[in-house]
Amino acid sequence: MPSNETRTRPDQIAAPTLLSIVGRTYFPIAFVARLPYAMVVIGVLTLVVAGRDSLSLGGINSAMVGLGTAIFGSFIGAAADRWGQRRVLLIVGLLNSIALIFMAWVVFSPLPDSVVLIAAFAIGATAPQVAPMSRSRLVEIIMTKLNGPRQQKTLNGTMAYESAADEFVFVFGPFIVGLLATTLHPVAPIIGAVVMTLVFVSSFALHPTGRAVVSTSAQPRVQAPAKELFTFGVFVVVLGVFGIGLVFGSTLTALTSLMNDLGRPEEAGLIYGIMGIGSAILAITVAVFSPRYALWARLLSFAPLMLIGAVIMASSTSMVIVVIALLLMGCAVGPTLVTLFSLAAERSPLGRSATVMSMAGSAIIVGQSVASAVNGILAEEAGTSAAMAVPMAASALVLVAGLLNLLVGKEARKRDLVHS
Repeated sequence: MPSNETRTRPDQIAAPTLLSIVGRTYFPIAFVARLPYAMVVIGVLTLVVAGRDSLSLGGINSAMVGLGTAIFGSFIGAAADRWGQRRVLLIVGLLNSIALIFMAWVVFSPLPDSVVLIAAFAIGATAPQVAPMSRSRLVEIIMTKLNGPRQQKTLNGTMAYESAADEFVFVFGPFIVGLLATTLHPVAPIIGAVVMTLVFVSSFALHPTGRAVVSTSAQPRVQAPAKELFTFGVFVVVLGVFGIGLVFGSTLTALTSLMNDLGRPEEAGLIYGIMGIGSAILAITVAVFSPRYALWARLLSFAPLMLIGAVIMASSTSMVIVVIALLLMGCAVGPTLVTLFSLAAERSPLGRSATVMSMAGSAIIVGQSVASAVNGILAEEAGTSAAMAVPMAASALVLVAGLLNLLVGKEARKRDLVHS
């Protein structure tokens, strides 16, 4: 018996866990730090509608936030890969806070609408990419500091948590915006985003794990050529995540239109939360999936389920049926998002992890912004029934991404099977 203890104790000491490496403060800081990113699209929409009394202008400004993120999000990730997350996050966090403060002022100023649009674009262009950088940071730590059979299980569990965290913030971000705007002032969500950015994004940047992905040697950090970012495999992942963003934005606006028809527009966020909460819970369960359940197979399992839920929602105005459809969609969205980010982790070229994760992370907010603007206009012009069909089209796009994923190549699918 003593000999067994002496044999196992060194192994236990030599096998650190992810939590022991990153510390207990990492996950709470990283969670709150991603909230401003989830608040800005709805926050800008709410502020512009209140300050300029124009729903269409508010929708266009939301789209401008997404456009800024689409253009500059991946560059911010590339900069983090090259110069380290710490300095990049501190710089963009400060710039983003300045852009948010400027937006809070300019909306109520006599300056023309074009200046408001520029401010919205600047907010998106400087949005700190906390969620993708957290994924990149954790993947790097897991792959370099956790060896053995637990490595892949830890990676799966971490991707599941990260996607669940995204689900929570994208559901509760709009809820916080509504709460602050209705109880205080329409500018309150923007000020709240500034405070959280300065405190928590800076804390995330300065966390000791921020040094984990930067080489401390005098030699330059080894990176794969930039052309390896533009592969079909990476494109499929970004397309799928963009589709999820479209689902988020179009579903919220469709539900808002439906609840407005019923005379209860203030309940739209609550109904929308049904999908988000269910999605977050199901995202966590991905961690217990069998390693034999390959990533490509997961994508083709849950994407059709999402489409079925969207079809059911579009075909009925009964609130009971709509809630059931949202639950069904939620059961599919979470695991699908986890799977897509797991594929992104596997297909990231050497030294380009933050870039790929930022490309995928930006795709969510771009999809959400575009869908919110377009579907809002569609609801006003063509009615609720037309708006309810857009989540169906968005879900179909995710399924298309799953089918295209089969074309990535036999070797890539073998790797997904081994690392799933």
